[in-house]
Amino acid sequence: MKWQLHPAGAFAGHAAAWRALNGATARSPLLEPEFVEPLLAEFGDPRGRLAVCQGSGGEVVAMGVLVPRGRGVWEVLQPSQAPVGMWLHRPHVPLDALLPGLTRKLPRLALMVGLTQRDPYLEPRPADGPALRTVDYIRTAHVPIQGSFDDYWNARGKNLRSNLKKQRARLQKEGVATRMQIDRLPEQMAAAVADYGRLESAGWKAQLGTAIHPDNAQGRFYTAMLEAFARRGQAAVYRYWFDAQLVAMDLCIEGGGALIVLKTTYDETVPASLSPTLLMREECCQRLFDEKQYERLEFYGKVMEWHTRWTDEIRTMYHVNHYRWPVLRQLHAAAGERSALIQRLRGRFAAPAAAPAAARQQTPTTE
Repeated sequence: MKWQLHPAGAFAGHAAAWRALNGATARSPLLEPEFVEPLLAEFGDPRGRLAVCQGSGGEVVAMGVLVPRGRGVWEVLQPSQAPVGMWLHRPHVPLDALLPGLTRKLPRLALMVGLTQRDPYLEPRPADGPALRTVDYIRTAHVPIQGSFDDYWNARGKNLRSNLKKQRARLQKEGVATRMQIDRLPEQMAAAVADYGRLESAGWKAQLGTAIHPDNAQGRFYTAMLEAFARRGQAAVYRYWFDAQLVAMDLCIEGGGALIVLKTTYDETVPASLSPTLLMREECCQRLFDEKQYERLEFYGKVMEWHTRWTDEIRTMYHVNHYRWPVLRQLHAAAGERSALIQRLRGRFAAPAAAPAAARQQTPTTE
């Protein structure tokens, strides 16, 4: 197998090969060029490399976008906007056969290569080896779209069903009409991102400086990415209204049998006794079960209590670390165990930090 390195900025010239490899392996919209190119444009590292590996027959067996992360360490590109790392490989070629050659090829004596945020739904978790170690990342959830919505909804907890039923009865009594709007056209995406930014900028995320704005890197990324997916018929922006008041939004992309919720926000001026995101989610799920267009609804965020009310399907994402020499793996594992012990000891004596009140009331943003 032969590795070649190119500037990450040269990705467009290799986009066709990347698309073909994704289609033959993960089949994830999160790894389509329509996602990767705007991600590189806004969050790429000028030191980054596009790594391409060809097998003995000339076929591409692996590709990844890697960036340096400290002395001797390279990792796949992993901005917070990307739920999975920018890496693809054919499953018949094991990582412990692929990564040694890549480690030797990378500049400045690479000692470790990290493949971050791997999804076991897309590729099986490899076994640890002398120079290979996997590490748990987060637990994430999805809703399988199987059977009827009534069967799915009746299997949810009584509290969830009763709570949302009461909210709908209250809104009806107050004469408030609810409405879900779905936009899919390329020319609708810029306005959708602007609306999303206005909702998010009025809430607690604005205080942290992480809210989307049409003129910041996040806004430019989501606009360009959603427009690109919309041109392929694979973007969906969900808006939820109380009369003429926009109260919740989802930014989604589609593909590989999944509807993926990338971002969620809501109007924090809505009384805490109402949950517009949950009301929107109920109507969205009913539509998905009725239409049977997708196999699953993906959240890709860290599992929160509200996820467990919507699904029992939870899996653990993971990182892969490959070390140039087995002794480095042993040293890193030992250091990690010491760090974990210190954190546990600190946690026994530290007071828990309170989340912002608005963040506790509604579903969190997926990032």
